Amino acid sequence: MSREQSAGGTRPHPRPTVGPGADGQRPSGSGSGAGAGVRLGLRANLAQFTLLVAVNALVGGLLGQERTVLPLLAGEVFGLSAHTAALTFIVAFGAAKAVTNVFAGAWADRFGRRPVLIAGWLVALPVPAMLAWGPSWGWIVAANVLLGVNQGLAWSTTVIMKIDLAGPARRGLAMGLNEAAGYLAVAVSAMATGALADAYGLRPAPFLLGAAYTALALGLSTVAVRETHGHARAEAARHPAPAGTGPRACLINPAWFVTPGTHARCVVGIVHVRPVRGRPSALRSHAPDAATPALRADGATYQTAPSAGALSTRQVVHRVSLGDPTLSAASWAGLVNNLNDALAWGVFPLLFAAHGLGVAEISGLAALYPAVWGAGQMLTGWWSDHVGRKHLITAGMFVQAAAIALVAATTAFPAWALAQVLLGLGTALVYPTLIAAIGDVAHPAWRARAVGVYRLWRDGGFAVGALAAGALADAWGLTTAIWAVAALTAAAGVLVAVRMEETRVPETAGPGGRRGRRTRRHPRR
Repeated sequence: MSREQSAGGTRPHPRPTVGPGADGQRPSGSGSGAGAGVRLGLRANLAQFTLLVAVNALVGGLLGQERTVLPLLAGEVFGLSAHTAALTFIVAFGAAKAVTNVFAGAWADRFGRRPVLIAGWLVALPVPAMLAWGPSWGWIVAANVLLGVNQGLAWSTTVIMKIDLAGPARRGLAMGLNEAAGYLAVAVSAMATGALADAYGLRPAPFLLGAAYTALALGLSTVAVRETHGHARAEAARHPAPAGTGPRACLINPAWFVTPGTHARCVVGIVHVRPVRGRPSALRSHAPDAATPALRADGATYQTAPSAGALSTRQVVHRVSLGDPTLSAASWAGLVNNLNDALAWGVFPLLFAAHGLGVAEISGLAALYPAVWGAGQMLTGWWSDHVGRKHLITAGMFVQAAAIALVAATTAFPAWALAQVLLGLGTALVYPTLIAAIGDVAHPAWRARAVGVYRLWRDGGFAVGALAAGALADAWGLTTAIWAVAALTAAAGVLVAVRMEETRVPETAGPGGRRGRRTRRHPRR
């Protein structure tokens, strides 16, 4: 049995009386008045979770209407020959979405999740008409600014709401289902708009799908979606930050008090600890409000941060962007991942067309990559809950690098199709796992803002990728641009392997082979 340690000796810990709730999680109102009656977990919130998955599929569908048609529209309808000019719509989309992500997280914390979601769909209302009938390329770029705002508000908010509902024990699975729905819808829309374009022309028929998606999503978000901010408050109530001076609170890991597969997050003992310098761990954000280091769940030490549960937005931006090794590595990996997506979105169709492929063949390749990506996330998100996040992210970046190199090295349709499958698999390993890792590390009190900052960097990859790939393609050709991105992706895999820490403690097998709560002996001091 673990013991509470103090200056005067040790005494046994009382066993807590709170039992697990849905999906192995304690009722969130336990021990606190906050969130009374609110339960975390997928089963406890299945109806709302499923509805949000459907709404996110519509978010992805609105994005997917552009994947096949818009790169071809630039040259065939508006006569743009320079690759940099033709990719300006991706720059506009990525920049708008990246910046909006930050505001989405802050607004979701301040005003609630649902109003931000509805605002995102209101912004999207004119987008399909602008794409279908815009008289100049400037209208297309402006439509993509609005589309970026829509995606930043709506997709970010559905992610945050699913994290709120799922709680920590099934966060990876929740993100896998969310991203799978979105990117399967991207694939379906890419195929559908490609078929419409092949049959009826590049405009306006393909974009009428987007109008239907927008109307349906706005109706569902307004009428059926419910606010989830109370779930985040309820989870935050389980992360107390003791005040006062003298002996400081310590995170310890009694076997009977740790959610399976998660870090110990409950303050259950008071100890005197000595300052120890060392690399901050992923547990730091869940540390008590203390000026001195405390013990980690695995017996190591970590440096606590003042007011871990109440950070300013500036502090959150610094922590996610640079200050925390794990969060910043995730942000960089996310940026490179979406840089790759910008390449697949804007450059691959031009390469395929240059080698004589028709609209139907290009749409098939354009749909294959997000289809594998979307379907794969239903497995990889769940998998990361059981084996951890870091190694899946590292492997995924290297698989993406190999896939992009294969596109550059070959000119045959079967090889390109294989490359799209590999790129989808690599992205499926990375995409939901990165955002689940952010959710692991960020305290519920500032998690929405952390997600927003992460998505700022991740979706900034669209703009960076479009500008870099366009400039390289104009200077040295499409193939050179693709090789350069493959090298950058491999470098991102190395960075994650070196800098990121594991944020998810896997479940362990208990007596008789049953998987259960992790057990550790109390560390010696």
